[in-house]
Amino acid sequence: MDNKIFPSIAIIGVGLLGASIAHAVRAYGGAGEVRLFDHNPDARAMAEKLVPGQMMASASEAVRGAEAVFLCVPVGALGKLTEEISSDLKPGAILTDVGSVKHSVTADMAASCPDTVHLIPGHPIAGTEKSGPASGFADLFAGAWHILTPLKTDTADYKKAIETLSLFWLTLGAKVELMSTERHDRVLAITSHLPHLIAYNIVATAYDMESVEEGEVVKYSAGGFRDFTRIAASDPIMWRDVFLNNKTAVLETLGRFSEDLAALQRAIRWSDGDMLVEEFKRARGIRKAIIEAGIDTDEPDFGRRSLKATNHD
Repeated sequence: MDNKIFPSIAIIGVGLLGASIAHAVRAYGGAGEVRLFDHNPDARAMAEKLVPGQMMASASEAVRGAEAVFLCVPVGALGKLTEEISSDLKPGAILTDVGSVKHSVTADMAASCPDTVHLIPGHPIAGTEKSGPASGFADLFAGAWHILTPLKTDTADYKKAIETLSLFWLTLGAKVELMSTERHDRVLAITSHLPHLIAYNIVATAYDMESVEEGEVVKYSAGGFRDFTRIAASDPIMWRDVFLNNKTAVLETLGRFSEDLAALQRAIRWSDGDMLVEEFKRARGIRKAIIEAGIDTDEPDFGRRSLKATNHD
């Protein structure tokens, strides 16, 4: 592609998101040279075969001279990784990430990021339950929101860097939104982090029941439970770091959820059908709004492909 916004980019971490950035750049442009590195030797070996770009010998070598650096590692590793590469970052370069937590992580990154580098944290609202270099694909970001949480810096150069990074993500098919780190973490706590926590808990409960139910939990799993297992199949290290780094917003949201769940529990215990119907109607309304916003479809089985088709991926 000839629409090279960045002559050279570096991607550190070639899992789902890092690999998908590389595939998307090859498909849609946005950058010329793509340098790759992953601290996991197995991931490096696999990425050399599957991910478009040049695998480098170290993170420092990968970022040297790059106009934009994308850190695609668990949020708990971002501070240390920034420190590792700080002396090799090109003056004027953009340093960004794809982490699901922004406030505490931004502080960790800013502590080591040179003043000559534009730190613009980011988070693509896109992903699957799969991980690793083989999971990446070019259209992951198409139509998805990409949130940027810029620092409170009002210089002309920094504003230009935000515009340039936004254009890069627009080129990959994403929609770009700017917000504060605090707002991001509150929003994601309810839309992403709490659902994952619930999914992990439900699946763990079902696993504990297996010894009692003699395999029937898995054998007779309905669509709802299968969806929970899909979410719970996500990378455990990544999600451990998410919860530990966004604990304030998650605990606040979890407290509200627990109160609402207790209200439903009381309604069931006292056979308060009217209350249940009202809550279920409200939930249906939210589902309708999500469909109207184009985030999902109302096709049978929530628009997902059949199990038979999925098994041929």
